[in-house]
Amino acid sequence: MKIEKEELDLILDQRNKIDTIVGQIANIELQKSQLINSYSNLIEESNNTRKGLEEKYGSISIDLSDGSYTELNNENK
Repeated sequence: MKIEKEELDLILDQRNKIDTIVGQIANIELQKSQLINSYSNLIEESNNTRKGLEEKYGSISIDLSDGSYTELNNENK
């Protein structure tokens, strides 16, 4: 005994759609993982840059609009 062809076609179509969505979710998770890794690397790079600037200029606050800086009072730390 078999189900009707239309019923089988419906089930196969639904199964294909499910498989497509699962594949898309897997791709999104992979992209998410890659973005998290890139974010972590950038945070580490940023921290290294900050440390390098602190070694060169001491404890400062930088105005990102023009690069000027003011020295910070170390007693507040």
